Amino acid sequence: MLQTNQTQKIYYSLRIASAMCFIGHGAFGIITKEIWTNYFSVFGIAHDTAYAMMPYVGSLDVLMGLIILFYPIRVIAGWLVVWGLITAALRPLSGEPFPELIERAGNFGAPLALLLLTYAGNKDFKHWFKPIRIQHINNDEQKLKRVKICLRIVVFLLFVGHGWLNLIEKKGLLDQYRAFGASNPATVAHIIGSLEILGAVSVLIKPVRSVILILFVWKMFSELFYPHWEVFEFVERGGSYGTTLALFFLTGSSWQSLLNITRQKNNEGIVSI
Repeated sequence: MLQTNQTQKIYYSLRIASAMCFIGHGAFGIITKEIWTNYFSVFGIAHDTAYAMMPYVGSLDVLMGLIILFYPIRVIAGWLVVWGLITAALRPLSGEPFPELIERAGNFGAPLALLLLTYAGNKDFKHWFKPIRIQHINNDEQKLKRVKICLRIVVFLLFVGHGWLNLIEKKGLLDQYRAFGASNPATVAHIIGSLEILGAVSVLIKPVRSVILILFVWKMFSELFYPHWEVFEFVERGGSYGTTLALFFLTGSSWQSLLNITRQKNNEGIVSI
């Protein structure tokens, strides 16, 4: 029973996270967020044309998010990995700092981890167009280890990226600290950035449940205070929360219990044969 509960927590964390990311991202396209024109310009699309295209691109994002939320299909999850990586890469390609890309690792990391979790070794092309069902997940030790490695890398990247943005004193972050009454927001940014990078490195080297929980709570809290469209900003970063939470469920005593149950079932299968 524990195995089923743990699997459900990981599965739904990643599925909801993927949906949140693309629903929030799509909302910005629908409301025509001005900075998106920079990303369209990477493809040589003019300013006015970009504004005209934004609602269509945003609506498609929202649709993909809703599909993965209510009727998850493997090919949609695969598309979210590709599109999440492309949209994140457009930031440095349009002139923004490189950490803007890796700070969004949750955008493509959540659907990637979901694909790894639900992979059943089926190489049939039609399999990509079938719905992902939790009861169809075959949990084996090697698969869970691959999912955990993926999540460790993703969580490492997103916190290193955010910490890096603090260290280079990103204006939006400084404005948040200033709004909280910090007299020297740059110093606050350096302290927070250093702690985030330290936490990220610890997750990559040896994940500890208590540290991951602190990072999860901090990420949820720190994304609540954007000056404009804060609801959409919070929702768009669902990949960050979901991957961190899924890693929490896969770490420590719960992870060991899950592995022990998996091994026991495998051994029982061998004995019965």
